[in-house]
Amino acid sequence: MKEILNKDKVTAGVKQYHIAMEEGDVGEYVLLPGDPKRSDRVAKYLENPVLVADHREHRTFTGYYKGTRVSVTSTGMGCPSTAIAVEELIKIGGKVFIRIGSSAGLQDHIAIGDILISQAAMKNEGTSKFYVPECFPAVPDFTFTHDMTVVAREMTADSDLDVHVGITATDDAFYGESPEFIESLVKLGVQNVEMEASALFTIAHLRSVKAACICGASGNLKTGDVIYQGENTRLIEAWDKEIQIVLETIYMTEERKKASAAAE
Repeated sequence: MKEILNKDKVTAGVKQYHIAMEEGDVGEYVLLPGDPKRSDRVAKYLENPVLVADHREHRTFTGYYKGTRVSVTSTGMGCPSTAIAVEELIKIGGKVFIRIGSSAGLQDHIAIGDILISQAAMKNEGTSKFYVPECFPAVPDFTFTHDMTVVAREMTADSDLDVHVGITATDDAFYGESPEFIESLVKLGVQNVEMEASALFTIAHLRSVKAACICGASGNLKTGDVIYQGENTRLIEAWDKEIQIVLETIYMTEERKKASAAAE
C-alpha cells in the first residue's frame, strides 16, 4: 500500500516546483516584492545580478550588495502564493525574508509615498490558519525590524517622506474591503493594510527563519486619497527608498556579525 504524500519529504534537495530553483540559487537574504517587475527594480541596486529564474509569478535575481549575497523573488499577490514561495525559498537556503512593496494607509497622518514598517500583522486571511490557530500572533523579527526602522529614519531625514511604524492588516480580498470594514480597521488603530505580511511572519516563525515588512504608502483608505490610475512620483520614490533601506539594513546586520566574530 502506498503512503500518503509527505510534501516536505519529496521536495527536499530538489529543484522547487513553483519557483524553479534549487540550493545555491539564492542568498540567505531575500527581498519579496509582489510584482515580478519589481524584482528588476531591486536588481538595479545589486552588484552582478543574475536572473536565476522566471517561473509563474516568481521572478528571481541573485547578486551582491556590499559583499553580501542577496536575492529578490516576486511572490505575486496575496498570502497563498507568498506562502508557497517562502516555503520553497527556505528549502533552498533563504534565511531572512523582507516583504517590500505598496500598502494603503489607514490613519489621517499617512501620505502617499510615506514609508510603512510593520511591527505585527492582523490575520484577515485564510492561509496562516492552515499553520496556526487563529489567535496565534503574526509578528516579524524584532531585531531586523528595529534596525530597519533606524535606517529608514536616517535615510529619509532630508526628504519629505515620513516613516511610520505600526500594526498592519493583511487581507485576502482587495474588493471585499467595504467602507464599513475599512472603518473598523481605522477604529482599531491599524496603520495600514496589504495582502502578504501575516502569512510571511507566521511561516518564518514556524520555520525558524526571520521576516520583516516595509512598504511605500500607495494611498490612504481613511482619507480617500488613492492612486488607481497613472503614476505618482512620491510612490515611485518610496519604492526605491524602501529597497535602499532594506539593503543597508542587511549591510548593518552583516557588519555587526563580523564585529561580534572578531571580538570572540
